[in-house]
Amino acid sequence: MSQAAALSPSSPAPFSAPSSAPSTPPDGQTQGPARNPGLPLDLSVVQSVRVNRSAAERRAAALPGRRAVKGDAQGAWLLKAVTCIDLTTLNGDDTEGRVRRLCAKAAQPVRPDLLEALGMGDRRITTGAVCVYHRFVAAAVDALAGTGIPVAAVSTGFPAGLAPHATKLAEIEASVKDGAQEIDIVITREHVLVGNWQALYDEVRDYRAACGQAHIKTILATGDLKTLRNVARASLVCMMAGADFIKTSTGKEGVNATLPVSLTMLRAIRQYRDMTGINIGYKPAGGVSKAKDVLSYLALMKEELGHAWLQPDLFRIGASSLLGDIERQLEHRATGAYSAARRHPIG
Repeated sequence: MSQAAALSPSSPAPFSAPSSAPSTPPDGQTQGPARNPGLPLDLSVVQSVRVNRSAAERRAAALPGRRAVKGDAQGAWLLKAVTCIDLTTLNGDDTEGRVRRLCAKAAQPVRPDLLEALGMGDRRITTGAVCVYHRFVAAAVDALAGTGIPVAAVSTGFPAGLAPHATKLAEIEASVKDGAQEIDIVITREHVLVGNWQALYDEVRDYRAACGQAHIKTILATGDLKTLRNVARASLVCMMAGADFIKTSTGKEGVNATLPVSLTMLRAIRQYRDMTGINIGYKPAGGVSKAKDVLSYLALMKEELGHAWLQPDLFRIGASSLLGDIERQLEHRATGAYSAARRHPIG
């Protein structure tokens, strides 16, 4: 997987408007993408990975200037971003009341008057999911009943991932039993740092099995992995083990999602697709808090993987404060004036 060559695709067209409602099967649950069955661990592929860090950083640094989005197109891109947000609360002082308020926000993430002013009043726009600790899965499932919005649970000893393996598997199974449709697991970083790829593969295979029909999103905690080569190799191993999504961070590391890391992970997804024909989702998390930042991530997704990865079944953004800043930008677009953050409460 060569990371050195910078791409020069044509300028991305504005996003189409979000669909009027999510696709829902008879039980009212959101229909997700096809599962990734995985494949046997191929260490020759993993060990052959190289990443040109300076080239990746140059490409990432140039992206915001090359892919500036203005006017009506900016509003459309920001609304698209809303539909891809995993609206998240992962705090030690979380309460059931806070989680239920967050779920209400997920079902109506943008004020109706703003949607009307933007000509989108007839569209049903929701966030991609709500992400919570296991303790609040059942409450979130109840609060989101009938909306088609899935609940994602962080599991496996989040955020450090150092609980006993059996405990991690039991936590996954408990969250699935309570109704979580997506499980965000954290890998054991030690396996990556010492190059024990078989242990990482076996670990994620076990998590995949414990998830049952729930989709598995593997958190690499990229800020802890030291090098982009480690990020690329860990991404491939997790996908080989059956990950449906690969995710940058818990949001609790010193360094979370960055554009160079994202470019590296997207190239790994592209390599896996070329190997298997299977589409794997991507989720940056932690540090994506401003509307201008999310535009760069959307542009990178479109350039590297194409339009299919601008949909919530293959792209999520782990965020809490991002939605409020997007609403402020949309209000500025609709009225010409910025508003205070308190006018756009999250939960």
